[in-house]
Amino acid sequence: MRLVVQKYGGTSVGTPERIRNVARRLVETQREGCRVVAVISAMAGVTDELIKLAREISAHPTERELDILLATGEHAAVALTVMAVNALGGRAISLTGAQAGILTDRNHTNARIANISPKQIHELLSDDYIVIVAGFQGQTPEGETTTLGRGGSDLTAVALAGALNADVCQIFTDVDGVFTCDPHIVTDAKKLDELAYDELLEMASAGSKVMQSRAVEFAKKFGVEFQVRSSFKTSTGTIAKEATPSMEDVVIRGISLDRHQAKLTIAGVRDEPGVAGRIFSNVAAAHIIVDMIVQNASIGGTTDISFTIHEDELENARKILMPVVSEVGAKRLNTAGSVAKLSVVGIGMRSHSGVAARMFECLGRGGINIQLVSTSEIKIAVIIDEKDAERAAQLIHAEFGLARLMPAASTPEPPSAS
Repeated sequence: MRLVVQKYGGTSVGTPERIRNVARRLVETQREGCRVVAVISAMAGVTDELIKLAREISAHPTERELDILLATGEHAAVALTVMAVNALGGRAISLTGAQAGILTDRNHTNARIANISPKQIHELLSDDYIVIVAGFQGQTPEGETTTLGRGGSDLTAVALAGALNADVCQIFTDVDGVFTCDPHIVTDAKKLDELAYDELLEMASAGSKVMQSRAVEFAKKFGVEFQVRSSFKTSTGTIAKEATPSMEDVVIRGISLDRHQAKLTIAGVRDEPGVAGRIFSNVAAAHIIVDMIVQNASIGGTTDISFTIHEDELENARKILMPVVSEVGAKRLNTAGSVAKLSVVGIGMRSHSGVAARMFECLGRGGINIQLVSTSEIKIAVIIDEKDAERAAQLIHAEFGLARLMPAASTPEPPSAS
């Protein structure tokens, strides 16, 4: 019998009727002759409400207690889903992340999976249970509850699929698959049939919210092919897999937009070994995630270092860096919020030239100023004003011809001559 791992996001279980819809899918999948493991997220909005409640109780809740609190969202969702499956005549059982054998490191609120021992899952599957696992969580070797960061249920599903050697891994969400751009921004964006892991990883890290980037990293490392598809429709979605030669024929696969970014520039930094390390070690110690980093060419023994972070971290970063600027002998710290990162992604860039020039020319024609540029082998990312973000995405999407083919309007036959 095929082993299928299915993950359902928060919107997929956001209401009682949607939970019943998920339950029907699970029962149908089992009746098709499959062994089924489902990974369930907390109901839509529950995690945010729990965080809000924690902040109302304490301005600085301990991360250990925050993990215990947040894990309850998934506990409720899996219990309700099991109830729905059993009400349909199925046979399901719920497991917490710990019961499912998910062992993590000790980094509360953003733990990494260290090992999975799915013995209990195998035993329950052999007894014909539909096994429903709470996503987003695990436990330390000491038995402490941990959570896997935003979107962590994706990681739970992919990791379980790898550990169980599943035949199929399906990520069910509220969209039909992965698109060339967010359809809310570009209305004629096209659903992609397939993506290379590297492309989806770049799109996820560049602002696409379809998959957690760490889940894609895990899938690539362990060769877990998975499909992103809608939990509300029966249509096929987008398959993420190893790159094939034919994939390089497509130069640009998609465009991602990451809003609410902030740009920081430390001007007049001494161009000496260890100075950049001093700056970024202080930022890292505050658990501030740095995205793009750009260093200018040295002039007169000094340089400028610019980098981007999420806008919510700007004030914290400013407080941390102001004394560091003085300590390293830099001239000043410049900061700016309300910027966005626009990225074009495609493994075809490895074998096609001129993409950057075409992108920059397109933005220039649109009067959109580029503040920073960062490139990788398969991605070009630019920082622009947030007010220009949507228009920039639309211009670039049209420039590279990524729109889906619209059906031609039917033309009425001319009246016949009498």
